[in-house]
Amino acid sequence: MSITRPRGFRAVGLAAGIKAAPKKDLALVLNDGPRDVAAAVFTANRVQAAPVQWSRRAVADGRARAVVLNSGGANACTGPEGFQDTHRTAEHLADLLDIAAQDVLVCSTGLIGERLPMEPLLAGVTSAVDGLDAGEEADASASRAIMTTDSVPKTAEVTLPSGVVVGGIAKGAGMLAPQLATMLVVLTTDADVDAATAEEALRGATRTTFDRVDSDACMSTNDTVILLASGASGVTLGVQELTEAVRTVSADLARQLVADAEGASHDVHVVVRSATAEDAAEAVAREIARSNLVKAAIFGNDPNWGRIVAAAGCVPEAVAPFAVEDLSVTVNGVEVCRGGGAHRDRSEVDMTPRETLIEVDLGAGSASADIWTNDLTHDYVEENSAYSS
Repeated sequence: MSITRPRGFRAVGLAAGIKAAPKKDLALVLNDGPRDVAAAVFTANRVQAAPVQWSRRAVADGRARAVVLNSGGANACTGPEGFQDTHRTAEHLADLLDIAAQDVLVCSTGLIGERLPMEPLLAGVTSAVDGLDAGEEADASASRAIMTTDSVPKTAEVTLPSGVVVGGIAKGAGMLAPQLATMLVVLTTDADVDAATAEEALRGATRTTFDRVDSDACMSTNDTVILLASGASGVTLGVQELTEAVRTVSADLARQLVADAEGASHDVHVVVRSATAEDAAEAVAREIARSNLVKAAIFGNDPNWGRIVAAAGCVPEAVAPFAVEDLSVTVNGVEVCRGGGAHRDRSEVDMTPRETLIEVDLGAGSASADIWTNDLTHDYVEENSAYSS
């Protein structure tokens, strides 16, 4: 189970006919309360889809009862008409549930620049309300309904000693970059918390999980991560405890996103240590994770440390101070570079496992940060060259 494992939630996923193929393409998550606390983070892309524009405004008061999500169309770059489509979706669901439209959050994913087929979408929303349920089947159907290029659904949950549960579903398999990804995520908890606590916990959790996934340096127009809190457990959590619980679920989902990255044959964990500050470590890790030369080498099972140190050196000194002679690189446990030069022979590195660990020590301080990425493969190019054709 996942999003309906916390008390107070129901969900459903179904085929509304938004996609050409008869696949599930619409999901609904409902918070039955007694609390209706909500928080969300969205893409930092300046080009933002209509659902992002709507949901950003709707969640500003820290409240929401329902989230309706569709795959098969992003409703991005569709002008005022696209925003009206989102508004109509929220109003239609609100009427069915007898709540305010502002208490409905809307998420969409798919091809940019095309209007959604509103007649089947709205009919699907009606059917979704009738089909709401809790349990494994409800969670499975909802997680499948939001998939686009994903090969598998993504779910996670954690139960705290207090009995509080946090669950979540996610979609995303490419365009994974900072400020979220081409991802939609719904997290639920039965903790009894206020809006300020939920907001702080969500932002704290995403900062070191979803924001540290960088598959291809491409940022989507629709990224949304939503946290709903029902309060149904009757257990109050502080910010730190809720943050850690949300981070645990978010880290699990973020790792699943990387594992399902389009065409990838390696999941790559870049860890940078001994930096002057966490931001400096993150900047170096991200530069390495985004290097097509590094990613292509990993695809070829080549632990090319020269490309790694070259990428690290692209970060301005003002951002990440370090001396080249203090730099070391370890790949899958073998220190191939020490003091900025060759150390152990790269032939000692076993590159056959799915997961590749790149550890860079800057020798400049005590801060660290990590980024998850993947290799660059022929399959990635092929899939993304034919995405809209």
